Amino acid sequence: MNKITILGGGSWGTAIARLLANKHGDATLYILEKPQAAYVQKYRENPHFLPGVKLSEALKITDSIKEAVKDAKYVVLGVPTSASRSVMEEIKDLLEKDAIVINLAKGIEVGTLKRISEIAEELIPNHSFVSLSGPSHAEEVGRDIPTAVTVSSKDEDAAKEIQDLFSTENFRVYTQKDLIGVEIGGALKNIIALAAGLSDGLGYGDNTKAALMTRGMYEMSKLGICLGAAPQTFHGLAGMGDLIVTCTSMHSRNRRCGILLGQGKSIDEAIEEVGMVVEGIKTTKSAYHLAQKYQVEMPITEKLYDVLYHRQDPKKAVLSLMTRKKKEEIEEIFYENEKK
Repeated sequence: MNKITILGGGSWGTAIARLLANKHGDATLYILEKPQAAYVQKYRENPHFLPGVKLSEALKITDSIKEAVKDAKYVVLGVPTSASRSVMEEIKDLLEKDAIVINLAKGIEVGTLKRISEIAEELIPNHSFVSLSGPSHAEEVGRDIPTAVTVSSKDEDAAKEIQDLFSTENFRVYTQKDLIGVEIGGALKNIIALAAGLSDGLGYGDNTKAALMTRGMYEMSKLGICLGAAPQTFHGLAGMGDLIVTCTSMHSRNRRCGILLGQGKSIDEAIEEVGMVVEGIKTTKSAYHLAQKYQVEMPITEKLYDVLYHRQDPKKAVLSLMTRKKKEEIEEIFYENEKK
């Protein structure tokens, strides 16, 4: 059997490692921290990130990235966006010639404003790269709750291969040709989930959240189209599907962080209480600068950026959104795409 390796012992990496080990009878999970790796190896559980979920003996645990990547046909990146570049730098000379790299993170790199596939093109250009996205909380995937996701790649054969690799009776995998749309949808929904959580923390209601989600989807689509994505991608699992689950579930780190911010906690306090990486905070900065670069109007993102990075009062940010200049709901860019 071709070796399967998962890099990253967080909640999502652990859930996917469990899924793949259970399906294929063998998989390797790399965990950076030696004490954590030793604990997971001994007790077959990752209590901080995925409590109550038992891992089978079929899942090998290692704290050696070299050992993990050696001879692996499939290498799954289960690390946050901010660590993607450094991990790819570390493994680029360790990868087997025919290895396929599968990414689980959802974000845009701060500074370069690159999607993760663009980082892969820069660092590991000779390897097929596949992005997995969609509404998929680790807490539920780890308990075999029915879930549907999508995979996308410039290499359609690789996408289909990964579809087969991951598919189980409880984990349905679709393929998607629009890699840009899948990555942008997965990244930007975290921004809207932060805003939705902020709304909850401020005590606003269902009307407010519905407006945020709807207009948030609109912002995601606008930037995506500008970057070359297909509009219909945002109506699928990597867009609407992920947006719904991330804005409404308490499993969502971004929503939980937003709630805490709305209740008056500082960013550092909120992140510490969540206890895991909150991708939406850095993605807000990246998306804000992307919007400026391409002159795309993204008012929710802009106001959230002001709240996070300029300490604007959240209630004033909401007031500013509600009292913006009156306009048409649907802009010409969407009609132009329909004609095309």
